[in-house]
Amino acid sequence: MKKLEKKYKLSLDKFINLSLYDKKLGYYMNKNPLGKKGDFITAPHISRLFSEMIAIWTISFWQSLGCPKKINLIELGAGNGEMMKILIESSKNFPIFFESCQFMIHEKSPRLIEEQKKKLKNFNIVWLNELKKINNDPSIFIANEFFDAHAIKQFIKKNELWYEKFVNFKDKNNAYFFEKKIDMEKFEKKINYRISENEKFIEYSEIGIKYLKNIAKIIKKNSGGLLLIDYGYLKKKMKNSLQAVSNHRYSNLLKNFGKNDITHHINFSLFGKIISDLGKLSYNYTTQKEFLIKMGIKQRAELISKNLPFLKKTDIYYRVNRLIDDRQMGKLFKVMLIKNKENKFKLGF
Repeated sequence: MKKLEKKYKLSLDKFINLSLYDKKLGYYMNKNPLGKKGDFITAPHISRLFSEMIAIWTISFWQSLGCPKKINLIELGAGNGEMMKILIESSKNFPIFFESCQFMIHEKSPRLIEEQKKKLKNFNIVWLNELKKINNDPSIFIANEFFDAHAIKQFIKKNELWYEKFVNFKDKNNAYFFEKKIDMEKFEKKINYRISENEKFIEYSEIGIKYLKNIAKIIKKNSGGLLLIDYGYLKKKMKNSLQAVSNHRYSNLLKNFGKNDITHHINFSLFGKIISDLGKLSYNYTTQKEFLIKMGIKQRAELISKNLPFLKKTDIYYRVNRLIDDRQMGKLFKVMLIKNKENKFKLGF
């Protein structure tokens, strides 16, 4: 903790980055957070049908691009590799697409890369540490619970002045939040966006928005698209969505440094505005429920469960229901598609 004791007054985003990605102490760097033994379960681990729907969507989107003979399929933050495994297995049923596709993973966590390489040892995959290393072929990006894992800044407006949230970490057992007055105009010049307009509270991920803009540039230059699936909201007004999870329960993010998953809800309205401002791109969004139903997840569940024993059939429907039920993941999770304006593809939306 010596590194932290020297710089104990940290802006919220720096504290989150250290907590999640510090090479020695970071949450994602030292453990596999997924599954029953981890801290959370993502959609690909709930039901393989989720990944099958993504695979069908991906192949259909490739067709909308004119079936290019070479295409990159890049998963951003691939967890333990479960979704990529099913994407590849499903793609083998469509030989022309499979032969055209270069499968890639962008992952920051060395521990998760280890897990991915074990699970995907029989497949030909390229691991990217930087997106700029992607070649000039059309690229389809899949981001399932990727953007929520990036650090955020938080700002609050009081008496016409803006304050940024910081963490005092001098004593690791008694960390606390405090606020510092900031020059919002200066920050807005830095990010080239008037984020404070009509807001009294702001959440903003500099890293997440940088990823979004870099991916948008690649799509504009080489064609392709981004399918983004994450929990979030569509309202323009921002809200405090910062949360920490440990052992499948909400926890105090200031305690147990490096042992909590720290996330936030994506402001999809902000993402849409940024994409619009970049020009030449369009976007659509819907709920995970509507997307999966339109992709045929119910029919697929019915088909594979037709001759199965009652308990196995019940398990399939229980898992699908977790993905699409309004009270579970169905409405909380949104799906966003970003693509070039001339491509009118809308499957799932």
